[in-house]
Amino acid sequence: MRTVLILGFVSLLTDISSEMVYPLLALYLTTTLGTTPAIVGTIEGIAESLASLLKTYSGYVSDRVQRRKPLAILGYSSATIGRVFLYLSTSWSWVLWGRVIDRFGKGVRTAPRDALIAEASADGRLGHSFGLHRALDTFGAVVGIAIAYFLFTTTHGQYTRIFLYSMIPGIIGVLLLFSLKEKKPQIRLAKVHPLAAWRNLNPRLKAFFLVAFLFTLGNSSNQFLLLRAKYLGFKTEDIILLYLLYNVVYALSAYPAGRLSDHIGRKTLLVCGYLFYGLVYLGFSAAHETLHVWGLFGIYGLYSGLTEGIEKALVAELCPGESRATMLGVHATLVGIGLLPASVVGGLLWRMFSPEATFYFGGAAGILSALGMYLVVPKLTPAACPK
Repeated sequence: MRTVLILGFVSLLTDISSEMVYPLLALYLTTTLGTTPAIVGTIEGIAESLASLLKTYSGYVSDRVQRRKPLAILGYSSATIGRVFLYLSTSWSWVLWGRVIDRFGKGVRTAPRDALIAEASADGRLGHSFGLHRALDTFGAVVGIAIAYFLFTTTHGQYTRIFLYSMIPGIIGVLLLFSLKEKKPQIRLAKVHPLAAWRNLNPRLKAFFLVAFLFTLGNSSNQFLLLRAKYLGFKTEDIILLYLLYNVVYALSAYPAGRLSDHIGRKTLLVCGYLFYGLVYLGFSAAHETLHVWGLFGIYGLYSGLTEGIEKALVAELCPGESRATMLGVHATLVGIGLLPASVVGGLLWRMFSPEATFYFGGAAGILSALGMYLVVPKLTPAACPK
């Protein structure tokens, strides 16, 4: 539990840093740097997808050498370096580099960190551990957004100053990570290449991965939600509060959802989460009243609480032993690699047709994925991973 708590507080501090910046990026790009929603979608898609390509390889390297901590330190450190580029940015290309470096760090750290959490968890409590980690991580987002709101309103929209201040909690988080004690390797070095591991996967787990990938193809960047609020007349400071509400609901629901999944299974909650996503996006396509938008951001937080930690717990549960980090990385890659086409398509639909078209597309993908999870993915059993 000590390991889970340390990693949770590291993620909390890193998310304070990230979320001081994230809800402002689309507004900074479109108002200060004069870019279009299509450029915003392209930046987010490139950054997230390139990072996702690293997650499988990082997990494989972690399994191969049976070391998690050094990769986690490298990944969390890169996030702070990415903020430097945002602080120095004078054009959208600087923002792109800042986001790529930041997401590079996420790609490097995700699978090793998740493997550390799984290895530190007691039997039958993976949902508890991942839910606790997601709750702490997202509570950091709540704090970060609240700080962003305070700084934005008191500095009268000085974005670069906020980018500078955001580096402080990130640096503290990296320093805290050095206090983590990693267990010595207890098993032989992994020899399974990620592609070979995929070929040897249980067909049921492959079906889960493919449904998760389908869902991601319609899961465009959250920046479009923030832009939608802007186009509906919300002020910048109110948009920050909308994003704060989303993260509050996410933080409050992640831990109970993780614990519940230990008792009733992961699949039911994932179906509900995907369905909530689809309905929320359809709601955004039709929303015109202020009250509707507030409600939709709250339900969107519930979707995240029901899916993100539980998906990780499911993969970790089904993939014990030497290939765990590799398969956690494969899952993260499949989920993340769809973000480039999803965000690019979302931006193009917005520009060529209307903002509503972006949300119709995402809503349809969410509902189809919920149906796929319910019908295509049968009950999954442990030991579905290659040995």
